[in-house]
This record gives sequence, C-alpha cells and structure tokens, in this order.
Amino acid sequence: MNAVRNYQKELDHIIDKIGAAGGCAPTLFLHSCCAPCSSYVLEYLSDYFFITVFYYNPNIYPREEYAMRVREQQEFIGRFPARHPVSFVEGAYDTARFYGTVKGFEGEKEGGARCFLCYEMRLREAGMLAKERGFDYFTTTLSISPLKNAEKLNEIGGRVGEELGVRYLYSDFKKKNGYKRSTELSREYGMYRQNYCGCVYSYRERHGQEKKC
Repeated sequence: MNAVRNYQKELDHIIDKIGAAGGCAPTLFLHSCCAPCSSYVLEYLSDYFFITVFYYNPNIYPREEYAMRVREQQEFIGRFPARHPVSFVEGAYDTARFYGTVKGFEGEKEGGARCFLCYEMRLREAGMLAKERGFDYFTTTLSISPLKNAEKLNEIGGRVGEELGVRYLYSDFKKKNGYKRSTELSREYGMYRQNYCGCVYSYRERHGQEKKC
C-alpha cells in the first residue's frame, strides 16, 4: 500500500531550501482559478518567489462571470502588498477547447472525471507557458478549495511537469488553514466570492440544488 504524500511538507522543504540558499528568489508561474483562492497563496508564496499569476479558465460560464473574475483578480494583484512583485497574464478564453476536452463527460457529478480533465487542460497550458518562458516552477491555486482533489491535482501537475521538463511545485494550499485565511482576505479586500466552481455544469448543479431547497 502506497503511503499518502504530505504535499505541504514537500513545499515546506522547498521553501526552506530557497531560504537557505539566499540570493535571487526563483520564479513561479501560478495558475489561478479566481482572486479569492489566489489571495492566501500569494500572501504565502510571494515571500519566496517572483510570481506571475496566470489566469486561464476557459471553463467559466457565462462570459460576464468570466469578465468579472478576471477584473477581481487584476484588482487584487494591484492592491496586494507582496514582498516580491507579482505580475499578471491572462490566457485565452477559448470555451470551445473546454467543451471539447470534457466531451462525453458532461453528465458527471462535480468533482469527478470531468473535473479531472479540466484540471489537466489548465495545468498543461500553465506548464507549457512556464516552460516556454523559462520559469523555475509552475503550480495552481486549485488545491486551496476543500471541494478540489489535491491528490489528483498534484498527480496531474507532476506528470505534466515531467512530460514538459519544467518543475511542478507540489502543494496543498488548504493546509495551514489556507482556505480559512483566503476567506478572511476576501472579506478584508471586499472581494466577490462566487457560489459555483465556474463551468456551466457546476452552475446548473448549484442552481438545481438551490431550487430543491
């Protein structure tokens, strides 16, 4: 039986090595699913990395929701007093790619196989750009959510990193009360917190549940 990996300890080990080495901080290409989830991650990691936030979420529905989340992300980065400067890159809002990726899995429940395909689509895009632009690491904010499968995210991220030849930063940002801290920062900055993951399927599932109440 395989031992369960402690991704927080692995991240702590990398951070300790960065601190011990001194010198210039490494670069991190951080895929972000939304500003609230990125808040704690930026607070935590910007002490140790030069971070570029990569907002790549073609799964988000509808377009107005996508635009609102992009603005929220940019505004938070502009206001957040990071130790090392944080920059922003927006990926393509290519909804056709998302629907093509999850074709045949539309009826899956939230958190299942459809979501895993969506994880990989976004992590692969992040990894490809991190490699192309010479970043030291890439990772995602997604693991901060209690509703996201951190084991699967790290499995996909590690595999994509190995395939592309760029280091994936293993992490589970819900540890150390990360999710709780993200809700505190959201209140502090007056951020919009969405009530569904983002895609049309999670939107329908959420609103269907609300109608049943």
